[in-house]
Amino acid sequence: MDHPGETSARDDPPSANRHHLLGHPIDLAGHLATHGPIRVSIGRNPTWEKALIETLEISGLTGRGGGGFPTWAKLAMAFADGGGGILVVNGMESEPASDKDKVLLTRAPHLVLDGAQLLAAACRANEILVCVPQGSDAVADAVNRALYERAKDRYSVVTEYLVQPPYRFVAGEESALAQWIDRGKMRPVFRPDKGTPLRIGRLPTLVHNAETLAHIALIARYGPGPFRARGTPERPGTSLVTVSGAVSHPGVVEVEWGTLLLDIARRAKPYDMPSALLIGGYGGNWIGSAHFATPYSPAALGAIGAVAGAGVLIVLSPTACGLTESARIARFLAEESSGQCGPCLYGLSAIADDLSWLSSGHPDPELLPRLIRRLDQVDGRGGCHHPDGAVGMVRSALGVFAADVAAHLSGDPCANVTNPSQLRFPRAVAA
Repeated sequence: MDHPGETSARDDPPSANRHHLLGHPIDLAGHLATHGPIRVSIGRNPTWEKALIETLEISGLTGRGGGGFPTWAKLAMAFADGGGGILVVNGMESEPASDKDKVLLTRAPHLVLDGAQLLAAACRANEILVCVPQGSDAVADAVNRALYERAKDRYSVVTEYLVQPPYRFVAGEESALAQWIDRGKMRPVFRPDKGTPLRIGRLPTLVHNAETLAHIALIARYGPGPFRARGTPERPGTSLVTVSGAVSHPGVVEVEWGTLLLDIARRAKPYDMPSALLIGGYGGNWIGSAHFATPYSPAALGAIGAVAGAGVLIVLSPTACGLTESARIARFLAEESSGQCGPCLYGLSAIADDLSWLSSGHPDPELLPRLIRRLDQVDGRGGCHHPDGAVGMVRSALGVFAADVAAHLSGDPCANVTNPSQLRFPRAVAA
């Protein structure tokens, strides 16, 4: 039996379909006995490099870090940028409600590292940096054991290192991670899309999260067919989703794209019929019961104003106050600002103050218009997308919990305001 806050990797037992991310051997010997070694070309081999890019393009794999950028296109740009660069494994998992990278790096580390080796060889990188946050001792220990096994057996072609940046919410954003490695400052860089190349110093840099790399390792071994056999034509394959909140079995599940949201929630056994779901993480969107039957896919989620984001689904029960929970998230996001632009540094703090005042149930006829005005002033004006995620979360809360908004504004807040939070935070956060 799992306890709240723990992670469990749940999936159906491995079937004839070889493409599943969970349930792999942890040690290198078991990993190789199950899958065999990867085929990595040593030195310049344009034919092999381009073949890997084409295989990934056929698979339809997209990045699992939240941006959803085509993996093959990202690799092709890194390949064109020349060799001698750095491949970064983003295992920072700064989203408090996500555990998928922790699960992969502790339970299938060699799958992740194989994917990193393939990409590093294809873009001719000189080193691989595996980044996990300070304080995540279990993850760091698992990665160190895997690196030791690979070094001892001379299995890896490109040298692999463990790096431990400090925990910050923005650390999961790839440009912020690259900035920390380069300059020791955790500051995101504004990039219109993931196609904008990253650099550490003058070296070309390719950053991928653990889940994306694990998919790459399987696609390279078994081809794109088993991957495309699951999911939808629009978004093939599977995705890891961390389910938490008011559930008796919180943890990480592997689902096919297109699975209904309520079915994903039910995998974690909710205590009650959910009153709302938070999709995509703390910078994601609340949805109400009218949309519980939405398929978990980019197009379907986009149609209801949501995104898959970091692969998070949080179940809210009827015993929670959605406004109070949203105020806690807004406060956390405000405190996690990198402090490099006014909309994020001052705007998010003001929004968190307004939402906290609203959740406390104080009558104020100017509160809601002021909050909406501040949301409009911050949206799209930050130095990165961090404030946009906070704005989107708050806007969705005002819509999904509209009845509570009206009650709280009238000075008659719901009875659930003082109930303990159903959310997870790395530290105490006041509403």
